[in-house]
Amino acid sequence: MKNTDAISVFLALGQESRLNIFRLIVQRGDLGLTPSEIIEKLGIPNATLSFHLKELAQANLLLVERQSRNLIYRPNASLVQNLSAFLLDNCCGGKSCAPVDTLKKSKSKSK
Repeated sequence: MKNTDAISVFLALGQESRLNIFRLIVQRGDLGLTPSEIIEKLGIPNATLSFHLKELAQANLLLVERQSRNLIYRPNASLVQNLSAFLLDNCCGGKSCAPVDTLKKSKSKSK
């Protein structure tokens, strides 16, 4: 992944409504969501939702499929995986990073 691609993704997710929309769609996974379902769950006006979905799709965060009269929005899992790999590239000076469970345990002990 190039820096410019990562920046495009971060800019798209750098707005609270778009982040909430993306997280909701990610929770549904391959089943995806229609705009009507997103409006029902998040209460975002139709015109506003349309704008945010367009921004997320232009950043390649969403895959869009037409089924009859409906558009189905799904997360672009491969982009999210590539972004994660990009962010973690050279993490921990090339050494194996501490497992997530270890990090969670150390945080809970310090409370």
